[in-house]
Amino acid sequence: MTIKQLQETVDDWIGEIGGGYFSELTNMALLTEEVGELARIIARKYGDQIAKEGDMKHALAEELADVLWVVVCLANQTGTDLTDALAASIEKKSKRDKARFNSRRLNATKKPD
Repeated sequence: MTIKQLQETVDDWIGEIGGGYFSELTNMALLTEEVGELARIIARKYGDQIAKEGDMKHALAEELADVLWVVVCLANQTGTDLTDALAASIEKKSKRDKARFNSRRLNATKKPD
């Protein structure tokens, strides 16, 4: 599924099943909640915290998908094309960080000193 298809699928679901979008502010609060749930799993799976029984009932993939869902909702509500936005973000980061990490791939055209 492409990002455009994802945005269309979420929009169709919201219109047909979901009953409409929550407000942008509510979705921002929901995004914060979902990121917190993701952080809890990451902290226990990869960090120093020990999972309590039942803490890991939600899978990492499920929480990542929940975060993505709300991000797509916010993008749809604000008229943001995520394909274009991500392409612009990658270009910006590539230009900004070309020499920062001494990347062979990004510096392929750079001549040695």
